[in-house]
Amino acid sequence: MSIEIKVPTVGESISEVTLVKWLKETGAWADRDEVIAELESEKATFEINAEQAGAVTQIAKEGDTLSIGDLVCTIDTDAVRPAEAPKQEAPKPAEVVVAPTKEVPASDVKATPVAAAIIADKKIDSKKIMPSGSNGKIIKQDVLEALSNPGRKPGAEMFSRADRPEKMSNLRKTISRRLVEAKNTTAMLTTFNEVDMGPIMEIRKKHKDKFKELHGVNLGFMSFFTKACCYALQKFPSVNAYIDADQIIFHDYCDVSIAVSAPKGLVVPVIRNAESLSMAEIEAMVVELATKAKNNKLTIEEMTGGTFTITNGGIFGSMMSTPIINIPQSAILGMHNIVERPMAVNGQVVIKPMMYLALSYDHRIIDGRESVGFLVTVKQLLENPSLLLFGKDPVEALLEL
Repeated sequence: MSIEIKVPTVGESISEVTLVKWLKETGAWADRDEVIAELESEKATFEINAEQAGAVTQIAKEGDTLSIGDLVCTIDTDAVRPAEAPKQEAPKPAEVVVAPTKEVPASDVKATPVAAAIIADKKIDSKKIMPSGSNGKIIKQDVLEALSNPGRKPGAEMFSRADRPEKMSNLRKTISRRLVEAKNTTAMLTTFNEVDMGPIMEIRKKHKDKFKELHGVNLGFMSFFTKACCYALQKFPSVNAYIDADQIIFHDYCDVSIAVSAPKGLVVPVIRNAESLSMAEIEAMVVELATKAKNNKLTIEEMTGGTFTITNGGIFGSMMSTPIINIPQSAILGMHNIVERPMAVNGQVVIKPMMYLALSYDHRIIDGRESVGFLVTVKQLLENPSLLLFGKDPVEALLEL
């Protein structure tokens, strides 16, 4: 019997996907639930599994755009499972072309005596040298050229003017469309501030080993920023809201999207109810979501529904940027790299580890007072980490001020 494997429904708004990669060739055997192909929608990459064991017959090709319900392949469940192939001995490694000493290299290497001596002395793989001598012989200049340009492929042009077209993935198309839509449909503005990261760095230095021992995760910056943002979002609810037609939808929870650079583009998985999570729980979620993103294992549910986004360009060395809002959200916080800078403190110049913060927001729903107040609150909480326990000064919390 032959069964059909079709493109499954992967989300309400998704009508087509791209077949990215076949993991089973036509005629190959697949066990039940074994992954046979990878598909990519405009939001995520997901896998298709064999519903029953059998021999696979490919119908769609890699790169094809398929609609929901289209036939991907068939599986012949009556096929005979192939016998396990006997293990073959590993092939013997090829003989080394160039001797590792200063002796004359093997006779099958065509090189001048001087070139051969340099090859042996520097232990260069002769296959990585482009010969320019007569009859394909390696000369001294060829060896020197290889030493001056390590990693360069033999025969590659130094200044290539070749054009290389590459089809945009569905994910990249979606990123492009959403970024342009955000720029064109929101009244986007960015406000800046800076934060002294010294107190947080001191806490991490003092407690990171014990934290990892107890919780099994590293104490990073993201948990501090997520905590600070959650308190600020609750203090300034419009930053955590969005516009829906002629209504403003406010959220009594903080689903924080974390921008992650994945192999196929930027993705923003969501930490649900971040306001109710501990520092360790936030760090564990960051690690889990970032790992899934790098392995293209994020589900659509894990990437939708955020109410506010945090992006960290600092890990790439960014000093300052104006992040683009992740619509339909109304604001996004940009973190940047930490740089030691001279700061004036009580009339004295003090070197401090400083970070620029940028808050891009939709001015249609968030006023300047709220955007600046939000960013100042985040700054105060980060520079005084003890405030993160209550979201404000402990004495004020005690007195309910």
